[in-house]
Amino acid sequence: MNAPHVPSLRLTQLSHGGGCGCKIAPGVLQELVAKAAASLVPPALLVGIDTADDAAVYKINEHQAIVATTDFFMPIVDDPFDFGAIAATNAISDVYAMGATPLFALAVVGMPIATLPIETIRKVLEGGEAICAKAGIPIAGGHTIDSTEPIYGLVAIGLVDPKNVKRNATARTGDRLILGKPLGVGIYSAAFRKEKLSPDRYRALLSSTTQLNTPGIEFGRMPDVHAMTDVTGFGLLGHLLEMCRGSGAAATIELAQIPLLPGVHELLSEGHVTGASARNWTGYGHEVTLAPHLDNTAQMLLTDPQTSGGLLVACAADAVDRVLAVFAGQDFAHAAAIGTITGGPAHVTVR
Repeated sequence: MNAPHVPSLRLTQLSHGGGCGCKIAPGVLQELVAKAAASLVPPALLVGIDTADDAAVYKINEHQAIVATTDFFMPIVDDPFDFGAIAATNAISDVYAMGATPLFALAVVGMPIATLPIETIRKVLEGGEAICAKAGIPIAGGHTIDSTEPIYGLVAIGLVDPKNVKRNATARTGDRLILGKPLGVGIYSAAFRKEKLSPDRYRALLSSTTQLNTPGIEFGRMPDVHAMTDVTGFGLLGHLLEMCRGSGAAATIELAQIPLLPGVHELLSEGHVTGASARNWTGYGHEVTLAPHLDNTAQMLLTDPQTSGGLLVACAADAVDRVLAVFAGQDFAHAAAIGTITGGPAHVTVR
């Protein structure tokens, strides 16, 4: 992997936040959605906004449904190609998280034209195009604006058989939870902004955030996979709580089983943490119980905003080995079983 190309003007200096750490805090978002006016919900709309799922799903016929989602953010890195690649991977992930196959994408582009050279902006677009080519889809259009901060992402459109749709709201008591990628992207990005992320850890960051969550397609076809989502800006706890709320269940996770990017504990001890982590805890910490032996480090790890994070899969207990085999077969070497869905109201216990 080549060393990143860093323009003379750092992209991350042009934005107040980066990656999925830019998301509106979960508590604020819940309030916004709760107060939104009721809209038309046709019977063909299989998945809408009611459970904060990863994408909308609209049934066309008995065997086909359209999956539609959009995701965009400000730079998490300074290399423009890498920024575009990470943003595109993150956007397409929501299609895979529904068990669907991506069809095409539309680009969402906002750039400070007077500040960034055209060749830098072009590199951002090339990064997105490279990931779409890897996913086997074209960028078929999009929209551009002149903005004060650099923004890039995609509208991603996919196709799925309605019977294979995997929601975040259909986990069952007794299901095991499997996480596909290691945590720590937000911690890495905080260190990067302070120029404290080593080249090898930058490569680890890029490897994780540009790995397409393609196992989602296979999981869509597996009846023993009951629910699925991807872990992004609200951290592992936030997206697991969305699964619990939608499913009317609770969960227990084992901190020691959760995969982490290399050196995350060291970076945390040096104070590298995002503001989004604290906002996440403020939004949902009352729904979480940390075991007495766990310190503040556990809270920061589990609320760390992930950009282009891993799939979180809820499957039958006897399907764990098959799910892990699918992950391993597609080079997700860090996938691990991390917990269990339990009975009771929405809540997460960390042991």
